[in-house]
Amino acid sequence: MKLPPLRDDCFAMPPGVKWTPVEDALMLLRSGLHCVTEVEDIAVSDAGGRILATSVVAQRSSPPYKNSAVDGFGFALADLPETEITELPLLQGRAAAGAPFDGNLKAGYALRILTGAQVPDGVDTVVLEEDCSISHDHITFRSGLKKGANTRAAGEDVQAGELVLAAEQKLRPQDLALLAAVGIARVEVRRKLRVAVISTGDEIVPVSQIATDVQIYDANRPMLLDAIRAWGFDAIDLGHVADDADLIADTFDRGAQQADAILTSGGASAGDEDHVSAVLALKGDVQTWRIAIKPGRPLVLALWNGVSVFGLPGNPVAALICTLIFARPALSLLAGAAWQEPVGFNVPAAFQKSKKAGRREYLRARMRDGEAEVFKSEGSGRISGLSWADGLVELGDGVEEIRKGDLVKFYPFGSFEI
Repeated sequence: MKLPPLRDDCFAMPPGVKWTPVEDALMLLRSGLHCVTEVEDIAVSDAGGRILATSVVAQRSSPPYKNSAVDGFGFALADLPETEITELPLLQGRAAAGAPFDGNLKAGYALRILTGAQVPDGVDTVVLEEDCSISHDHITFRSGLKKGANTRAAGEDVQAGELVLAAEQKLRPQDLALLAAVGIARVEVRRKLRVAVISTGDEIVPVSQIATDVQIYDANRPMLLDAIRAWGFDAIDLGHVADDADLIADTFDRGAQQADAILTSGGASAGDEDHVSAVLALKGDVQTWRIAIKPGRPLVLALWNGVSVFGLPGNPVAALICTLIFARPALSLLAGAAWQEPVGFNVPAAFQKSKKAGRREYLRARMRDGEAEVFKSEGSGRISGLSWADGLVELGDGVEEIRKGDLVKFYPFGSFEI
């Protein structure tokens, strides 16, 4: 019997195995998934973090009226004499925010006007208070102002009837401010996506229990549950399940009843004890991809009673990276939002590395003194590297020779909303 040669690279690609490039996997996810959440009508004040189900148009212009941008004095520019120094008599009264001037400005006069006040008829220009010499009934200032100076036109920010926010947008605090400013009191949003999390493996125990010498604590479940909450979804903890096909199937049944999607870690490969893949293959509509990614590789995509299941690798580093790269944008589509792509930056490398062709690599990294440092080990079981890092360096699918100072793509964890 002819035996295959030994390999000292556990990440070397087996011969004859079809690998799915990262971009192909993302394209298939993007084209194959759709929104599964219903529409709710809620108050704008309660809409932070929710996803717009319908586009929103302004009910009112912003600002709704012409107003002063400064504390100062308003007048008609055409009334100014053609001299270097202007002196204008002050009209009695003033215009303040919420307390407009009652009347029209007399020609050749100036009126005290405060920031945000509606500009009264007869005023088209405002001079800053700091630029004036003020007596009890006159102001004096230098010429040179242009018509409309220090005023804001009605609707110069947003016009009534204008589209302000499009459907599929996740609402942020600043978006709520915009909605309120244009008179929107209620919005139609998507119900929060419910995402269940399962950990599998006989070697895994919850951290609340005492582990034996041959057991390890469940690091994936608290990590994934917290990421789901950070994305604004409802996280459902289905706990830990032993390597038993019936127990796994029962847990999937519970997940399908309670959730819109299920994330499971461990058992996603093709070994004797990889029961997640086996159960899904027997009773679910399943596709297993061997993704050309490091760390990672096995990723199971399945439907269980109509609910999407993402089978992640068991090693925590691989589980998180596959969640960020694949599950996050997929869950975003299921929730009714737009496809989510992280924002990366080209930064100098503080490391050197020779990379083989065939797999896209993600290195745990952090920014120090304007350069990207990488963690001392690439092992997918080195959980401390996740906590050490504040982002990921992405290396492309082909051969790369990275030298110190070369530009590399860095994705802060904030780009993944964690």
